[in-house]
Amino acid sequence: MLLRNLVDFEDLTRAEWEALYESCSRIIERPSDFIDTCRGKVACNLFYEPSTRTNFSFQAAMLRLGGSVFGFADPNSSSVAKGETLKDTVKMVSGYSDVIVIRSPREGAAKAAALYSNVPVINAGDGGHMHPTQTMTDLTTITRLRGSVDGLSIGLCGDLKNGRTVHSLIKALAKFEGIKFYLISPRELSVPEYIRIFMKENRQWNVEVTNLDAVMPQLDVLYMTRIQRERFTDPLEYERNRGVYILTKRKLERAKERLLVMHPLPRVDEIAPDVDDDPRAVYFQQAQFGMYIRMALLADLANQEKKAPAPVPMGGHRRCGNPSCITKDEWYLPPLTKRIGEVDYCAYCDKAVGERAEQ
Repeated sequence: MLLRNLVDFEDLTRAEWEALYESCSRIIERPSDFIDTCRGKVACNLFYEPSTRTNFSFQAAMLRLGGSVFGFADPNSSSVAKGETLKDTVKMVSGYSDVIVIRSPREGAAKAAALYSNVPVINAGDGGHMHPTQTMTDLTTITRLRGSVDGLSIGLCGDLKNGRTVHSLIKALAKFEGIKFYLISPRELSVPEYIRIFMKENRQWNVEVTNLDAVMPQLDVLYMTRIQRERFTDPLEYERNRGVYILTKRKLERAKERLLVMHPLPRVDEIAPDVDDDPRAVYFQQAQFGMYIRMALLADLANQEKKAPAPVPMGGHRRCGNPSCITKDEWYLPPLTKRIGEVDYCAYCDKAVGERAEQ
């Protein structure tokens, strides 16, 4: 691949994705052929917020390829607690490692890290923004179990406002044909405006609804998500929305026989335990597929040569209005923007420049 960093799934063409998926398929079928692929290579996992599946699957992926892993899962145990900037952390660890995997509660953190790293950077989730390797996991699951992604009706259910897995998946599926989206959420947790604009510009068929039961018979894939307590600044807003969608075995009686019930996990109460034994519930398989596709990604990126990044200008006085943007903490970052239609957007977090994100 030509890919250097994976910040957003948009960094990949469909052809590059299909090549990566083929590599993943070979690993699934003959894992013993790949045990020395990353022998002598080192991954650095920088996890600024809690993670189980993503952190463990990246560790397992590198170890199964013959490489090794270091890093932190709690920034308070590192020099971050002393005030070290992301830039300095990245410049330091890129001298020790061959690839950096970063998760942060700050939107745009992976893009910022890629500006200063000598080695490839992988976005393992940045706030409520994007999660491209979860999207790879999702596409791998659908392709392995349905044979194709094109032409499917996909229900995305839950917190679509803060759900970075949902945002990444919507953007990725613009590369496929004939996708229909049923966006199922409370009105106050509907998809953010930049995702609506993206779907409109890419002519993605979609309908926003609040009732899961009403659209269940139409779905080929039901992608459940939890209401994310950690993204709410108002506890009352969280309490109003928690438990609004709970998938039970009884509700699946109206679903298609070949429906795939997916979830990025962890779940709280949005999928009842009685669903687990239904053959349509594939979320634990989905988590395992995540390890294999991350093996394919690491096999490529960790074996690239180190390359000094281009010089980056110091930040100016114009800052993003999103309080969750990485530029709020990392003052030196240049205020990068991108133009979509007639509007300038922050290139880190995708919020309109000057717009204060809803809390």
